[in-house]
Amino acid sequence: MKIGLPKEIKDNEYRVGLTPAGVHALVAAGHELYVQRTAGDGSGFSDEQYERAGAKILDTADEIWQTGDMIVKVKEPIAPEYPRMREDQLLFTYLHLAPEFELTKQMMERKVTGVAYETITDKQGRLPLLTPMSEVAGRMSVQVGATYLEKMNGGRGILLGGVPGVPSANVVIIGGGVVGTEAAKMAVGLGAKVTIIDRNLDRLRQLDDIFLSKVQTLASSPYAIEEAISHADLVIGAVLVVGAAAPKLVTRKMLHLIPNGAVLVDVAVDQGGCFETTHATTHSNPTYYEEGVLHYCVANMPGAVPRTSTFALTNATLPYALDLANKGFEAAIKDDPGLAEGVNTYAGKLTYEAVAESQNLEHTPLSSLIDLKSASAG
Repeated sequence: MKIGLPKEIKDNEYRVGLTPAGVHALVAAGHELYVQRTAGDGSGFSDEQYERAGAKILDTADEIWQTGDMIVKVKEPIAPEYPRMREDQLLFTYLHLAPEFELTKQMMERKVTGVAYETITDKQGRLPLLTPMSEVAGRMSVQVGATYLEKMNGGRGILLGGVPGVPSANVVIIGGGVVGTEAAKMAVGLGAKVTIIDRNLDRLRQLDDIFLSKVQTLASSPYAIEEAISHADLVIGAVLVVGAAAPKLVTRKMLHLIPNGAVLVDVAVDQGGCFETTHATTHSNPTYYEEGVLHYCVANMPGAVPRTSTFALTNATLPYALDLANKGFEAAIKDDPGLAEGVNTYAGKLTYEAVAESQNLEHTPLSSLIDLKSASAG
């Protein structure tokens, strides 16, 4: 299979779809790899490293998209990339289609096979390709929150861990999944007072055990959220509904309860955000104020630490990329129902139900388009 690795063009996105080691593994499996010139520079990988791994370097994005039967990316295509997508091309990347109506429409019209990292599941029902970037974003959320709490960056002027004789900051984390757990590790490590809110009581029990009662856990309700954020210095939105738009759990009205200069970090921004006042920002212009509260809503947070992120991402995506390339798309999804869960668009149809519901579009089950029974099961 011919596999293309274009350079990411989203604002300040320095990650790349595969490390040279990932390219080497695909070349060793008999595939042709084409990498756009300087695609890996932001992550610290030179063109020479990709060439030594067996890739061919092409000068332009147009050449990569024209050549590749499968395109491996990090972020969803943005407007300049829409015309480069073509029928039956396999696009393997984070898609986050729920809030992206125009991208969904373009992929359907161009009949692109879109396999989204964020909706692939493993045998335990977990999200193995979302997890590494959730780990990065969760840890980063506290790092950036602490930075923006500094007065010169627009915050309240509070040190997250306090000092002897002075209280530490109150950190409220909404969502106790991977992002929330990683955020809590960082916040607790820095000495903050941490509250985690989740609707799953079993998960709250697990978190209480993990943190040896060093965090406060709260069962989610509008009242509990209001009460917790009313004295918060940093609020982290870590809510995930797989493939669907995130619920708006912090309303504009609630912001009046939060102290001026407090910081909100919405890690759920890729799926539309879990604060009513969220709108996506970029690393070039990351923050804005609403009701006196500083919002940080960068949609590609892990892009700020691209070397760590690219290694972590390739570790997770490479086995699936190998399956898709070695077996071909149909055989790969027949053999792995979890990989089939990643298919969001196929043959001009929207095949992921949560995205269809979020956009009020028709959902076409993938099983109605392809016989998903594995040949090996028959």
